[in-house]
Amino acid sequence: MKILHICAYTWAIGGPAKMIFDHTRVHAAEGHQVTILTPVSADDVIYETAPGVVVVPVPRHWFSRFFPEFSIGLWDYLREHGNDFDLIHVHGLWHFGSVAPYLLNLKPSKLLTTHGLLDRWTIRHSYWKKQLISWAGQRKWTANTPVIHVNNQSEVDDVRRYLGHPHPHVAIIPNGLRPAEFSQLPPRGQFRQEFGIRPDQKIILFLSRLNLKKGLDVLLPAFRRISTERPDVQLVLAGPDDGYLSTIQQFIRQHHLEDRVLLPGMLIKEQKLAVFADADIFTLPTYSESFAIAALEALATGTPSLLTEHVGFGDYLRSYQAAHLCEPTEQSVYDGLNYLLDNPDKAAQLAHNAQRMIANECDIDVLARRLLIEYERAISLKSAA
Repeated sequence: MKILHICAYTWAIGGPAKMIFDHTRVHAAEGHQVTILTPVSADDVIYETAPGVVVVPVPRHWFSRFFPEFSIGLWDYLREHGNDFDLIHVHGLWHFGSVAPYLLNLKPSKLLTTHGLLDRWTIRHSYWKKQLISWAGQRKWTANTPVIHVNNQSEVDDVRRYLGHPHPHVAIIPNGLRPAEFSQLPPRGQFRQEFGIRPDQKIILFLSRLNLKKGLDVLLPAFRRISTERPDVQLVLAGPDDGYLSTIQQFIRQHHLEDRVLLPGMLIKEQKLAVFADADIFTLPTYSESFAIAALEALATGTPSLLTEHVGFGDYLRSYQAAHLCEPTEQSVYDGLNYLLDNPDKAAQLAHNAQRMIANECDIDVLARRLLIEYERAISLKSAA
């Protein structure tokens, strides 16, 4: 099968790029021809590529400021090569790559992964721009896409609400990872030594893009209260800026937290494993996620976690009692962090449950093969139409 992915495939994009890497690694290893078409800016770094996978970077146009991911190179590539594929996998909505295959009326069947972009919180932001794109064709093309891939039942409901009716072929396949990649962590203390954090300090770790929707507006004031009560607690906010860094820096200065909040930037590979090894608590008090890869990785490493049910797999968390759940409010985050800090035995039990959940539900090799079945279904539905 010849498969084309259309997406932003850079380190800064975070979870979606990791998901695409994991899926394409399995698909290429099984003999499928996989190509990733990605708009890039001059300072972007392409995400790592699995063996046998071809990445085609095309430059973003300045008009991307108004229409995300707009790229003349993307249009030209699709016009010249788009019909060479058996299936086009479109990632996300509201960007140029999500509409170009339909505008060109390309023949290959299509599968759309929504990546949580149809939930109420996300739709409210840039609402009128999204309404305009929907009116111009996005809603119709979504309805006519043979198979829509989502991560959970909540996203099925989002698709139905967006279209105004159920879509006949929605595949629920959660994100996953390779548990073995997180089974051997570096020795405890590496991250602390590199960044000057004492062995006796407790580390609360946030690892994700620095974006408002991640719940940083409630985490920061909750931590400020904790910092006045617990002199041994350090907050690490690790991740690339996604529009919220200046607000964080202003908060730190305003409340004199320079010695209590660390901003190490984006951590990848060994550095990321090292911070998980040293963290006492991981938290992601997010308002909205499709399926939070960073939270999944924290659970896989055995880091006790404080999460909201909006991470995209709240049902699993409740079923396995794999994390302490909170609401995305200052008080709830404050209470949840204190609970985990005050109850290390219960935190350790949550971490144990989480690793059992990962082993049973989140093996990416199994999930990637399920996605291949949906590719085949999309091709069959297109042929039968």
